[in-house]
Amino acid sequence: MIQAGLKATLACVDPKALDAAFAGRDFDADLLAALPPGVDPCGERGEFHTFAWDGPMFQHPVAIRRGEVVARDGFVFADLVPA
Repeated sequence: MIQAGLKATLACVDPKALDAAFAGRDFDADLLAALPPGVDPCGERGEFHTFAWDGPMFQHPVAIRRGEVVARDGFVFADLVPA
């Protein structure tokens, strides 16, 4: 996905599976290298959820900026707001 040009940001993290500091990080090679053992690199077990904002399938990028990071309902959310 990364090599194909997809751009995404972690919008939600399950702090029981992954440190809350990952919320709002770009989904890139550095993030993958920093994932602890046992965390699925695609978040397939609900460790995190992403927001894809650019890639070859997009006509143009979705202009976002990172807003506040908040914990609620047992999850950590990185607000992504229009840029």
